[in-house]
Amino acid sequence: MRAVLYARVSTTDKQDPEMQLAELREYASRRGWELGGTFVDRTGGTRESRPALDEVMSLCQQRKVDVVVVWKLDRLGRSLKHLVNILAEWETLGVAFISLRDNLDLTTPSGKLMFHVIGAMAEFERALIQERVKAGLAQAKREGRCGGRPKRVWRPKTERRVRQLRTEGKSWQDISQEMGIPVGTLHAKFR
Repeated sequence: MRAVLYARVSTTDKQDPEMQLAELREYASRRGWELGGTFVDRTGGTRESRPALDEVMSLCQQRKVDVVVVWKLDRLGRSLKHLVNILAEWETLGVAFISLRDNLDLTTPSGKLMFHVIGAMAEFERALIQERVKAGLAQAKREGRCGGRPKRVWRPKTERRVRQLRTEGKSWQDISQEMGIPVGTLHAKFR
């Protein structure tokens, strides 16, 4: 099997990923796996996009990886939802996942059960967030505030210029860039 190892440390000056990597290399060696790469991100856990993780995802999508091994779950996902999304994508791609310290091996029946429990928790978390958002909007409405983005006030000069550019055959994207108005806002007004 082709395995990639992924590690993440929160700061470059205080943490060394070698502690994680040493255990991961030893584990991959014991399993007799071919090492397809070692990837390390040195960034905080709240950033969803991380260069090394993006590379791992790309290799998985290209079907160049059979298994991804991490030291702990919290090194991979920035949130439960993010983690579940990554694992679900890997599952559809046929990429196995192992979290060494959490004893989570999605190649086994018990590991797959655990994945479903994690998925259910993520769904529960989403439902709680939706509930809180609805409650907040209801409270704002009771206080006389309305939610959402403020409505755009269109100046006649701006509106005329957009119509002129459109008549000249400019695309919505070109008009958006020239005028500094989001494409979605243009569509809402002029379509």
